[in-house]
Amino acid sequence: MRISISIGSAYYNGEEWDSLVDYAVAADRMGVDEAWSAEAWGMDAIVPLAFLAAKTENIRLGTGIMQVSARVPSMIAMTAQSLDTVSKGRFNLGLGVSGPQVVEGLHGAAFAKPLSRMRECMAILRMALKGDKLQFEGEHYHLPRPGGEGKPIRLSQQPRPDLPIYLATLGPKSLQMTGEIADGWLGTCFLPEQGHVFLDDLKAGAATAGRDFKEIDIQTGGFFELSDDVERLIAERKPAMAFTLGGMGSAKTNFYNDAYCRAGYEDDAKAVQSLWVDGKRDEAIARVPDEMVLLTNLIGTEDMIRARLRAFRDAGVNTFRLGTGGESWKDRTAALEEAVDLIQSETNSWKA
Repeated sequence: MRISISIGSAYYNGEEWDSLVDYAVAADRMGVDEAWSAEAWGMDAIVPLAFLAAKTENIRLGTGIMQVSARVPSMIAMTAQSLDTVSKGRFNLGLGVSGPQVVEGLHGAAFAKPLSRMRECMAILRMALKGDKLQFEGEHYHLPRPGGEGKPIRLSQQPRPDLPIYLATLGPKSLQMTGEIADGWLGTCFLPEQGHVFLDDLKAGAATAGRDFKEIDIQTGGFFELSDDVERLIAERKPAMAFTLGGMGSAKTNFYNDAYCRAGYEDDAKAVQSLWVDGKRDEAIARVPDEMVLLTNLIGTEDMIRARLRAFRDAGVNTFRLGTGGESWKDRTAALEEAVDLIQSETNSWKA
């Protein structure tokens, strides 16, 4: 099982930046495989990775995710090439469509038909990273612009046709597309016992493209904390789960809530969302089932965490994206070291 971490969050504003850098540097020394930087309406996903590229040596750096509606495909490709250069070949490009509240409210772009937009964006990206001249006519993108003075242009940086591209997707059709065209999947809302809800579509997409499903890095994440006080651990994770179910999107469009519904938790997911949207946040938090928290995270006793790791492995997960807690960055770093030791120990036992 490979290990990755998140740098900040989608809403991170740069607080305690120096401490976060130290955390990432420590993760690099521990042998953590990847660090992912997100964006929504806080810090962008790019600048933190460029800084970390100069501070780290081995850890791969990825955008988890870059919003495709915020940038044209050619600029995404140029940025990916630049980050791969400054990181000396350690960059993963992670992309997502975001949601209508951000795309329409923040970027002023239409959210309609996000799936076809992503597919067209990916086609142009592959073209650019191969070193081809950019000439494309689709529903969302036209290169060169019709009726103007532009001509097909080839990016001048060294081609990188093998640069890994990950997609953060949740819906059935978008998962199938991921299986067809992406190198990896950045998953969320993943319950190993219901992993087929996501993986069946990924496999179907891979089969359509004639690909070996094993070539796709299946990555998902959750919170890590080792403790005998399981009741406390569950209570501390419920607010985040309630926000995911109720606040990650509008009352009409919440891809995360939809994913949990498909995994068999429709009554719970809709009940939490309804309470959250009505402003009853405490009631929404209390309504989150303990089971949902336990199945999606690595929390509890050592035996419980090892059992969950095996469940994720058996479901087909290759990489686990960790979040660690604590009252200080020193505590979070210590928790990360504890997590790395436990996961590496468990993983090594599988090879014995």
